Amino acid sequence: MSPDNVLQIGQETLRIALLLSLPFLGFTLVVGLIISIFQAVTQIQEPTLTFLPKVLAVFAVILLLGPWMLHTLLDYTEGIFGQLSGFIR
Repeated sequence: MSPDNVLQIGQETLRIALLLSLPFLGFTLVVGLIISIFQAVTQIQEPTLTFLPKVLAVFAVILLLGPWMLHTLLDYTEGIFGQLSGFIR
């Protein structure tokens, strides 16, 4: 296996990991921001208030984007297994 192949696989792996983690991070960021604004307006300083909405946001992302995420991971895995014979030389 050449160093170019290793770099290509590493870059593709990082791209897929970033692509799959962005919806979780984005939704929890938005929910956290909304809850923080709510806490600032109402002057409720309860640190555990953000936990449940963030968990619900993560479950919503899984329900909404789960099939796409699974399809993306399967395509990547099939691509790696398809190239496996080319890696062994």
